[in-house]
Amino acid sequence: MASTRPVPFARTVIGPEARSAVDRVLESGWVTTGQEAIEFERELADYVGASRGVAVSSCTAGLELALRALGLPRDARVLMSTDTFCGAAGAIAHAGLTPVLVDVDPRTAVPTEENIRAAVREVGGVSAMVVVHLGGHPVDVEAAAAAAGLGLDHVIEDAAHALGTEVGARRVGSISRATCFSFYATKNLAIGEGGMVTTSDEDFADTLVRTRLHGMSRDAWRRYRPGAGWRYDVADDGLKANLTDVQAAIGRAQLRRFGADQARREAIAARYDAQLAGLPSITLPPRPVEGRHAWHLYAVRVQPGFPVPRDELIELLSARGIGTSVHFIPLHRLTWHVEHCVVPATGLPGADEVFEGTVSLPFDQNLTDDDVDEVCAALWQIGGIR
Repeated sequence: MASTRPVPFARTVIGPEARSAVDRVLESGWVTTGQEAIEFERELADYVGASRGVAVSSCTAGLELALRALGLPRDARVLMSTDTFCGAAGAIAHAGLTPVLVDVDPRTAVPTEENIRAAVREVGGVSAMVVVHLGGHPVDVEAAAAAAGLGLDHVIEDAAHALGTEVGARRVGSISRATCFSFYATKNLAIGEGGMVTTSDEDFADTLVRTRLHGMSRDAWRRYRPGAGWRYDVADDGLKANLTDVQAAIGRAQLRRFGADQARREAIAARYDAQLAGLPSITLPPRPVEGRHAWHLYAVRVQPGFPVPRDELIELLSARGIGTSVHFIPLHRLTWHVEHCVVPATGLPGADEVFEGTVSLPFDQNLTDDDVDEVCAALWQIGGIR
């Protein structure tokens, strides 16, 4: 039976302030990387407490650039969770490095310190690690680095879900060597596409600025301004991975409303919690013991006692007009990743357990209370309780 109130998995809302900012950029005659991107970099770095921000075309591109900038030997091993988006492992491989997959805690869906130590022992050590704040759940980055036998200068954070996450009292973006954010259409700060790398290492930031645009010593903004020189050098191997001023204008406007959007996300998560807490055989997302969850996702776990398995639940919700997703198919279940990543001989049972039951419910700051109530009512009905 179709719902009387269709609820999509996520909606992107670009408000009037952002639209006006885009018009201003279009009228300026300069639409690629320029002053708008520079201001966005400064504002986002200030927000997370980092010295520098480097705007890039995507979080994935940011991960690759940051990993390249570590200067590791070719094929050096980089530890990462198997329970994350496939692009992170691709970034490691494209940087000439080898992804080593680590298992996760079935409760939190992120690696424990023991998971990390076990994975490192099996491969005889790693040179770096990518820490993923899955769904916005904070990971103790310092503890994870210590478990891997690494300093924070060899840790890159995948914070695609984690703008607004806090580890203890520190905002994600100011803890490790570099942190990579995403502004994809479904993210907490949505532009449509784009990303940012934040760091407090000035030399590291300068390397990223060059390598995001083919390794050129001076970008177009610095070459085409009145009185500027046209010459440049290429001393680094780079990518085409810059962010445009059009995108940056949207991002700056979205950042100004980010605090209110995050407060709404927290309220939506609390409403889901209150209505689903008593639903048998559905486990709610864990709350962090310390720090702050960014609530990029609201992922519940369907336990064996529920009347229908996870995949059938997704189909039944879809028939009611309710969109869902699964975050994520573990990397060791994907063909390319099995061939190009180091997978422990003992398998990754924690991630397998998480995957079999996980379903991400509709979640963004634009959901109304009625939307949340509609989703919860459908879950209770399918559960055969109401």
